[in-house]
Amino acid sequence: MIMEASKDTYPREFGALLKAENNIIYEIAIIPGTIQGDKHTMFWMFMKPVDFSIVGSVHSHPNGVTLPSDQDLNMFSNNGPIHIIVGYPYRITDFQAYDRSGNPEKVKVI
Repeated sequence: MIMEASKDTYPREFGALLKAENNIIYEIAIIPGTIQGDKHTMFWMFMKPVDFSIVGSVHSHPNGVTLPSDQDLNMFSNNGPIHIIVGYPYRITDFQAYDRSGNPEKVKVI
């Protein structure tokens, strides 16, 4: 679903929050008012629901680079333990997960 949403939004970024239970990400949550631009996704975090299943974020990089920017790292540090960046052309293997400090994490697609 994330890859298809990223394709639909291309050439702009796609962004959402990740919901998980028992360390399994099972859903995304789109924050009302999210702005998706050519080189950014802006989340209005005051619109984030009070939902303890939210564990982080996902967003796309239309340039295909799945490394976090300084802005990504700042957002990661304040919003949950896991963050995923997906890159163009949005195949199932075109992603990297990171912890809140920007260190790569292993995430298995099941």
